[in-house]
Amino acid sequence: MPTTFFAPTTQNHGPHPSQIFRLAARSRGRSPPTESKGAIAGSSLLERWKIDRKRLSRYTAQEILELAVAGNVLIRGWGAPYLLRAVPHVVGVRICAPMSMREQVLMRRLGIRNSAVARSAIAGNDTAHDRTMKKLFGVDWMDASLYAIVLNTARVPVRECVEVIARLATSGTFQETPEARAILMDELILSRVRAALEQRFPGAAGADCVEATVSSSRVTLAGALSDERMMVEIVRFVHGVKGVAGVQCEIKHLAFHPRI
Repeated sequence: MPTTFFAPTTQNHGPHPSQIFRLAARSRGRSPPTESKGAIAGSSLLERWKIDRKRLSRYTAQEILELAVAGNVLIRGWGAPYLLRAVPHVVGVRICAPMSMREQVLMRRLGIRNSAVARSAIAGNDTAHDRTMKKLFGVDWMDASLYAIVLNTARVPVRECVEVIARLATSGTFQETPEARAILMDELILSRVRAALEQRFPGAAGADCVEATVSSSRVTLAGALSDERMMVEIVRFVHGVKGVAGVQCEIKHLAFHPRI
């Protein structure tokens, strides 16, 4: 299966990241990846406001992972560098440029004559993106350790960026293996289980009550509950989540002893 690419929505106002990735795919005779700008792209602003931070984070993670499992996709932004950091065959790329170059490109594209206006727009976008990623995932999207490579288009010409990404994507290091595929599937199943538990058992799916881990598509549930019937219901429910191969229950029963 083709390697998955992703890059943050840096809005560097230089060559667009998706243009570079598509050129990289074509340079190796591969089909250009399908592009996604991240989760809940079709949701209205009102719908997004109605989703709390925790739910939005989980829904975002699930959609990003669903896209990654499909393969041959360019995922741009929405925490993909963080969410896919453990998947060996994903080529994580950040495309960046210095502010002076970003100003000039934005001014040229939008017909802006005042560089201060362009700088303010770029800074505002960067601040909003930084705030969103910290709010949803608690990460700094500019942390270079989240990426396989960071390319500065002011120092590296676009043609060279294309060649570098293409070489990485076709190298043995980033080819999908059964082991890498299993890691990605486990991440996806975990996101499905967490989202499903929160929706079905909102009072029992918190970190202090029930938590799930996944290995080889098998789910382990841990935590503590006082309702034994709910424990059984949760285990049965998780068995029905798409992709789950088995469930091991390690949830502790908290016996209730009323005071006399």
